Amino acid sequence: MSHIQIPRGLTELLQGYTVEVLRQQPPDLVDFAVDYFTRLREARAQAASPSTTPPSGCQGLEPSPGLVADANEDSETEDDEDLDVPIPGRFDRRVSVCAEAFNPDEEEEDTDPRVIHPKTDQQRCRLQEACKDILLFKNLDQEQLSQVLDAMFERTVKVDEHVIDQGDDGDNFYVIERGTYDILVTKDHQTRSVGQYDNRGSFGELALMYNTPRAATIVATSEGSLWGLDRVTFRRIIVKNNAKKRRMFESFIESVPLLKSLEVSERMKIVDVIGEKTYKDGERIIAQGEKADSFYIIESGEVSILIRSKTKANKDAGNQEVEIARCHKGQYFGELALVTNKPRAASAYAVGDVKCLVMDVQAFERLLGPCMDIMKRNISHYEEQLVKMFGSSMDLIDPGQ
Repeated sequence: MSHIQIPRGLTELLQGYTVEVLRQQPPDLVDFAVDYFTRLREARAQAASPSTTPPSGCQGLEPSPGLVADANEDSETEDDEDLDVPIPGRFDRRVSVCAEAFNPDEEEEDTDPRVIHPKTDQQRCRLQEACKDILLFKNLDQEQLSQVLDAMFERTVKVDEHVIDQGDDGDNFYVIERGTYDILVTKDHQTRSVGQYDNRGSFGELALMYNTPRAATIVATSEGSLWGLDRVTFRRIIVKNNAKKRRMFESFIESVPLLKSLEVSERMKIVDVIGEKTYKDGERIIAQGEKADSFYIIESGEVSILIRSKTKANKDAGNQEVEIARCHKGQYFGELALVTNKPRAASAYAVGDVKCLVMDVQAFERLLGPCMDIMKRNISHYEEQLVKMFGSSMDLIDPGQ
């Protein structure tokens, strides 16, 4: 089969169109596509012409920032020669970026100056501790990670302070050092909490990766401290690195039965937020009774699922662990506690060398909503399996014990 070359800019072009479809939910996709691309072409032509008046019906579309800058350069030089242009602050809100051009697959020379926020040794140590479990940073090499840490800045927040607001454009990615935060989503004029962060985690990556508005509002429920990473550095390092990871994981993710019901764009988002972990033979991956913080998909190897029995004891007079299932490549585990919001109901051990794709609980809640019904149906299958093996689910020790 001959190699098919994807034209430069095609991914971003279709991504921008997809975002607008999801935002506006048009009844006729073909008519909307004709209108969307016609207005995009008009915007590009207008940006290239001397006139800066936007074409009729072009509100909501933004041509490439570089084109606009070139088109306006002469007139701005004449009219605003004596004006000082303010430098945007790191907390300033950005203008619309939905048509911003960026192709992480292009191997272009990196000419942007590096962003560096000086830090004391104590700040650097705190920052490294806060970032050690951030999945987005796991695949960075040492030089890339060093550049990211150099570019991050500290932000302290007060109770009830809005860190980001749903619908705003993305400006920074945030890593939590300390503090508690509510995740609020407004839909049909109703605002509800869909989760919390408790002194760890990160947020804000999706808007930067996909040029989409913020999907949720994050409000501090205590005083706290965050580390922010600016949009330019995030896209230059994290997004480009994730493009390489996407090429590695895309075909595998498409083969996972659980994820087949997702749209292509939804699967792409999953690829971008997963990390990869390896385990040696016999190593425990999750432990029964622990608080759940991750969801696992087996990339290679085999995983044994065991549960403690009330009636069977081991030689140390403890509750014996009984194997209830084996999971193989493409199968998943760890979702039960996340779906039910209870402690882990079983332990998982590597059988031989195992490689897993790992998604944290916040990404799980945000991205796997369409799969939730499938996972809930599987919970009843677990119960049937346990009754078949033990005669009654009452034979099993409570997961929290």
